[in-house]
Order: sequence, then structure tokens, then C-alpha cells
Amino acid sequence: MARRLQPVTLDFTASAPLRLVFTREMAAAPEAVYRALAEETTGWPRWFTAVASCRPAGDGRGREVRLRGGTRFRETVLAAEAPRRYAYRVDETNAPGPRALLEEWRLSPAGTGTRVRWTVAADGPVPFRLLLQVGRAGVGRAFRDAVTRLDRRLTAVERDPG
Repeated sequence: MARRLQPVTLDFTASAPLRLVFTREMAAAPEAVYRALAEETTGWPRWFTAVASCRPAGDGRGREVRLRGGTRFRETVLAAEAPRRYAYRVDETNAPGPRALLEEWRLSPAGTGTRVRWTVAADGPVPFRLLLQVGRAGVGRAFRDAVTRLDRRLTAVERDPG
């Protein structure tokens, strides 16, 4: 990893110069969604296709993530509050541009399912922020597709637990 980022805290989701927020409802229960996000991290590539690998690090207090295309992140988990919130910040990356990056997944009951809200909070030079804003639709599509795939996986398990 080449670059260290600023060690932001959870309040960065409200104060970041750039915030991308996406929401989607799932049929799966919040407990199952939380488990897939926070406890079964090695499974992320099966439902979030941008992720090539994801594994716990630092006795579960961190993650090491590699995206398709070669971008890598070393992260610190800032919130693991089952079944409602999972958040992590990027501490190191090989990606040019970001000065600070934090992602937060908020889960809330929606009928018998879950409302998922994903916030990407970022800071960096103007070209980096503009690139994220221009890419917002693509990031939103990736989120939508990932949540849809995860929901299919989780509801299939609920229907056939054995």
C-alpha cells in the first residue's frame, strides 16, 4: 500500500466534502444482512462484483479489500453494531486521489425485510471529488446490483436452510 489516508471518525459521514448516499429495500431480515456485511466478509465477492477479495484483518477490527482492477484498501472497522450499522474507514490504499474515505451501511426494518442505506463519505482534491460525482450513477448501479444479488442469496438460504 502506498498511501495513508486521514484517520476520520464516524462523524465524517455528516461532514465530508462529498457524500454519496444510496438506499434500497431487501426481503432478507436485518440480522441476515448484517451477518453478510460484517461477519461473513470473505463472501463479499460472491454478491458485490466490484470486490475481488475481502478478508478480515487485525483480529476482526480491520479488513483488507481488493477490487477488480487492482485497487487495494486496508480498512479499520469503526462500527459493528448488529443488526443496524457497519462502518469502516480506509487507512491505506494504492488508489490516487482520496485524502479520506469512510463507508457506512445502515440497516433498518422495512416490513419483514430490510432498508439498506450505504453512505460513501470522501475527501480529496477537486478532480477526485468531481470524478466521484460524475461516477455517482455507476456507483449507485453497483450498489443496487450488489444488494439485489445479496438479497437473492439470503432469501434462498431462508427458503432452504439445509
